[in-house]
Amino acid sequence: MSLRTKLLIIAGVIALAVFAFYPPEQKINLGLDLKGGVHLVLRVQTDDALRVETELTSERLREQMRTQNIAGTVLVTGPMQFRVEGVQDSSAVRRAAADAETVFDPSAGAGTVTYTMKPNIANQVREQAVEQALQTIERRVNELGVAEPIVARHGGNEQILVQLPGVSDVQRAKEIIRSTAMLELKAVEQGPFPTREAALQAYNNALPADLEIIPGRGDGGGGATPGTVYYSVKKAAVVSGRDLRTAQQSLDQFNQPAVAFTLKQDAATRFGEFTQSSIGRQLAIVLDDRVTSAPTIQDRITDNGQITGITRDEMQNLVITLKSGALPARLDYLEERTIGPSLGRDSIRAGVTAAFGGLVLVVLFMLFYYKLTGLNALVSIVVNLLILLGLMAYLGATMTLPGIAGFILTIGMGVDSNVLIFERIKEELATAKGVRAAVNAGFDRVWWTIVDTHVASLIAAAFLFQFGTGPIRGFATTLTIGLLANVFTAVFVSRAVFELVLSRRRAATLSI
Repeated sequence: MSLRTKLLIIAGVIALAVFAFYPPEQKINLGLDLKGGVHLVLRVQTDDALRVETELTSERLREQMRTQNIAGTVLVTGPMQFRVEGVQDSSAVRRAAADAETVFDPSAGAGTVTYTMKPNIANQVREQAVEQALQTIERRVNELGVAEPIVARHGGNEQILVQLPGVSDVQRAKEIIRSTAMLELKAVEQGPFPTREAALQAYNNALPADLEIIPGRGDGGGGATPGTVYYSVKKAAVVSGRDLRTAQQSLDQFNQPAVAFTLKQDAATRFGEFTQSSIGRQLAIVLDDRVTSAPTIQDRITDNGQITGITRDEMQNLVITLKSGALPARLDYLEERTIGPSLGRDSIRAGVTAAFGGLVLVVLFMLFYYKLTGLNALVSIVVNLLILLGLMAYLGATMTLPGIAGFILTIGMGVDSNVLIFERIKEELATAKGVRAAVNAGFDRVWWTIVDTHVASLIAAAFLFQFGTGPIRGFATTLTIGLLANVFTAVFVSRAVFELVLSRRRAATLSI
């Protein structure tokens, strides 16, 4: 390859790199420690997921016992346990609970049968709850439009780390992340009532086991004052948020904000059968244990529905949470830190100062030890850093404070490669070879040494990226790109500079 071609390749690579990252404030993604944002540590209350499984199983058993006319009352006594009281025929209860016994271990007593969740099933439910929460939070964060967020396991088995660079509306982000967004469509038995006590009095303070009282928003109809009202509804939902296919922003018949949703096929069939048999009855649209609206069923409904009575902000947040899916359990905030952008600017300034100071000291040493040949190392390192910035911008990698440390380490790796080359050239010159022959031999014989050192470092970087958390991954990413760029600059760019200098004069010696 001719010298002209090499110089054109180098100029083209530099131009592409500068184009990729300039202007840096627009094209380089900054991490939380440089840009500012919010740092959250959350704990998943996995007992909620256990309780949901227990309540669903107990509700199915209650329905089986009612259908088969088996005496007994089913009561949930804890997140992992429910009990059947007033049992007259325990064998009949056991037969009705055949499905439940795949998940729960029964133990019979005097007139009772207690079901306790199996330990391995409980561990599985807890693990699935944390994993589902992790995936749900990640989907919600992505809907917020945050650049390069971090959502990962943290500390204990039930903790999740969330880092949102550049987020200014912290409260909205927290509400969207934490909202359980559990949508349920339930049949209304009676209501609305002005108070919970009035709802209970309608059943002589003996609410049936298959019903529950849920608060809702009064619309002020008939001259009444808007406020909280109460409905008695069926505990078992006809369909829930797990049955949703889509959710999107919409308008109701009065041009007010609403959320339109469609159901999956099996849920649509089930919902169609229910609405056809319930024309004239109210249907409660329950979101997070609160009735948002209770329209009257006018006709058969299959796969389409609408949530009304919400504000525009509530509509936007609700679409995000419904589309991402419901959280399997509540989240508690264990830690919250808001990092201001001024701290990021200080970190960037300090990091750039450290990198520049290190570069200056390295150049001074190279000039002192290798004389004018040290300038070759300067050119190689500068081109390396330009390529590194360009590749990070092109790949969309996030620059973090540990990433800046990776920059500084890249300078060290570049110097190390140049030292290997220069020392080999000095050895070749000591054998009385000509300058050109010594330079060519130096590069040829040091090539595999450079490959060996860089491959070893790349393996270490790969392990850091695989097993490290966000900041460590930022360091590993910068280090990997810097190592790859360094092979090009130390061997190709540095050699081209030597050839350029030697082509302009017939040198008998080399300033090294």
